[in-house]
Amino acid sequence: MEENMMINGNRFRKLSKAASAACVAVLFTCSAIGAEEVPLVDGTHWTTSAPEVKKAYLVGLANAMQIDRAYQAETSRAAADDFSVIVATGMKGQTLDAALAALDKWYAAHPDRLQRPVIETIWFEMVVPGLKTNK
Repeated sequence: MEENMMINGNRFRKLSKAASAACVAVLFTCSAIGAEEVPLVDGTHWTTSAPEVKKAYLVGLANAMQIDRAYQAETSRAAADDFSVIVATGMKGQTLDAALAALDKWYAAHPDRLQRPVIETIWFEMVVPGLKTNK
Protein backbone atom coordinates (compact mmCIF):
# COMPACT_ATOMS: atom_id res chain seq x y z
CA MET A 1 0.00 0.00 0.00
CA GLU A 2 2.81 2.39 0.88
CA GLU A 3 4.40 1.56 -2.48
CA ASN A 4 1.16 2.53 -4.26
CA MET A 5 1.12 5.84 -2.41
CA MET A 6 4.71 6.52 -3.51
CA ILE A 7 3.87 5.66 -7.12
CA ASN A 8 0.77 7.88 -7.03
CA GLY A 9 2.78 10.66 -5.40
CA ASN A 10 5.43 10.40 -8.11
CA ARG A 11 2.74 10.45 -10.80
CA PHE A 12 1.18 13.52 -9.22
CA ARG A 13 4.55 15.28 -9.11
CA LYS A 14 5.15 14.43 -12.76
CA LEU A 15 1.64 15.59 -13.66
CA SER A 16 2.12 18.77 -11.64
CA LYS A 17 5.42 19.50 -13.38
CA ALA A 18 3.85 18.81 -16.76
CA ALA A 19 0.93 21.10 -15.91
CA SER A 20 3.35 23.81 -14.79
CA ALA A 21 5.27 23.43 -18.03
CA ALA A 22 2.04 23.66 -20.00
CA CYS A 23 1.08 26.84 -18.14
CA VAL A 24 4.47 28.37 -18.89
CA ALA A 25 4.06 27.43 -22.56
CA VAL A 26 0.62 29.04 -22.64
CA LEU A 27 1.97 32.17 -20.98
CA PHE A 28 4.79 32.43 -23.50
CA THR A 29 2.32 31.88 -26.32
CA CYS A 30 -0.03 34.52 -24.96
CA SER A 31 2.80 37.01 -24.45
CA ALA A 32 4.01 36.37 -27.99
CA ILE A 33 0.51 36.90 -29.34
CA GLY A 34 -0.01 40.04 -27.33
CA ALA A 35 -2.58 40.77 -24.67
CA GLU A 36 -4.62 42.91 -27.05
CA GLU A 37 -5.34 39.82 -29.15
CA VAL A 38 -6.73 37.76 -26.26
CA PRO A 39 -10.14 39.18 -25.34
CA LEU A 40 -11.28 39.45 -21.77
CA VAL A 41 -14.49 37.42 -21.70
CA ASP A 42 -17.36 39.69 -20.75
CA GLY A 43 -21.14 39.44 -20.58
CA THR A 44 -21.50 39.98 -24.31
CA HIS A 45 -19.33 36.92 -24.98
CA TRP A 46 -21.10 35.00 -22.22
CA THR A 47 -24.66 35.67 -23.33
CA THR A 48 -23.93 34.82 -26.96
CA SER A 49 -22.01 31.62 -26.23
CA ALA A 50 -23.37 28.09 -26.39
CA PRO A 51 -23.74 26.22 -23.07
CA GLU A 52 -20.78 23.98 -24.00
CA VAL A 53 -18.54 27.02 -24.50
CA LYS A 54 -19.66 28.47 -21.16
CA LYS A 55 -18.87 25.18 -19.42
CA ALA A 56 -15.48 25.03 -21.14
CA TYR A 57 -14.70 28.53 -19.86
CA LEU A 58 -15.65 27.58 -16.29
CA VAL A 59 -13.74 24.29 -16.48
CA GLY A 60 -10.69 26.21 -17.69
CA LEU A 61 -10.91 28.60 -14.75
CA ALA A 62 -11.37 25.71 -12.31
CA ASN A 63 -8.39 23.86 -13.79
CA ALA A 64 -6.21 26.96 -13.54
CA MET A 65 -7.14 27.29 -9.86
CA GLN A 66 -6.41 23.60 -9.22
CA ILE A 67 -3.03 23.83 -10.94
CA ASP A 68 -2.16 26.91 -8.89
CA ARG A 69 -3.15 25.20 -5.65
CA ALA A 70 -1.11 22.11 -6.53
CA TYR A 71 1.89 24.24 -7.44
CA GLN A 72 1.62 26.30 -4.27
CA ALA A 73 1.36 23.16 -2.13
CA GLU A 74 4.35 21.54 -3.82
CA THR A 75 6.54 24.61 -3.43
CA SER A 76 5.47 25.12 0.20
CA ARG A 77 4.19 28.58 -0.64
CA ALA A 78 0.52 27.87 0.04
CA ALA A 79 -1.11 30.50 2.20
CA ALA A 80 -4.66 31.26 3.24
CA ASP A 81 -4.53 34.53 1.29
CA ASP A 82 -3.50 32.97 -2.04
CA PHE A 83 -5.94 33.88 -4.80
CA SER A 84 -6.76 30.26 -5.67
CA VAL A 85 -7.37 29.39 -2.00
CA ILE A 86 -9.71 32.36 -1.61
CA VAL A 87 -11.61 31.43 -4.78
CA ALA A 88 -11.90 27.79 -3.68
CA THR A 89 -13.23 28.87 -0.28
CA GLY A 90 -15.73 31.29 -1.78
CA MET A 91 -16.93 28.78 -4.36
CA LYS A 92 -17.18 25.85 -1.92
CA GLY A 93 -20.36 23.91 -2.55
CA GLN A 94 -20.94 25.43 -6.00
CA THR A 95 -21.32 23.05 -8.91
CA LEU A 96 -20.36 23.81 -12.47
CA ASP A 97 -24.01 23.90 -13.50
CA ALA A 98 -24.93 26.15 -10.56
CA ALA A 99 -22.16 28.63 -11.42
CA LEU A 100 -23.22 28.64 -15.08
CA ALA A 101 -26.85 29.23 -14.12
CA ALA A 102 -25.89 32.00 -11.69
CA LEU A 103 -23.92 33.80 -14.40
CA ASP A 104 -26.76 33.40 -16.89
CA LYS A 105 -29.19 34.79 -14.33
CA TRP A 106 -26.96 37.73 -13.39
CA TYR A 107 -26.35 38.83 -16.98
CA ALA A 108 -30.06 38.40 -17.81
CA ALA A 109 -30.94 40.65 -14.86
CA HIS A 110 -28.27 43.22 -15.82
CA PRO A 111 -28.41 43.65 -19.62
CA ASP A 112 -26.89 47.11 -19.20
CA ARG A 113 -23.74 45.54 -17.65
CA LEU A 114 -22.73 43.16 -20.44
CA GLN A 115 -19.33 44.83 -20.64
CA ARG A 116 -18.53 43.51 -17.15
CA PRO A 117 -15.90 40.73 -17.35
CA VAL A 118 -17.18 37.28 -16.40
CA ILE A 119 -14.31 36.75 -13.97
CA GLU A 120 -15.32 39.97 -12.19
CA THR A 121 -18.92 38.78 -11.99
CA ILE A 122 -17.77 35.45 -10.57
CA TRP A 123 -15.65 37.27 -7.98
CA PHE A 124 -18.23 39.80 -6.78
CA GLU A 125 -21.40 37.75 -7.17
CA MET A 126 -20.18 34.29 -6.08
CA VAL A 127 -16.75 34.29 -4.42
CA VAL A 128 -17.16 37.29 -2.11
CA PRO A 129 -20.65 36.28 -0.89
CA GLY A 130 -19.42 32.68 -0.53
CA LEU A 131 -16.57 33.81 1.70
CA LYS A 132 -19.11 35.11 4.21
CA THR A 133 -20.84 31.72 4.47
CA ASN A 134 -17.94 29.29 3.82
CA LYS A 135 -15.54 30.22 6.60
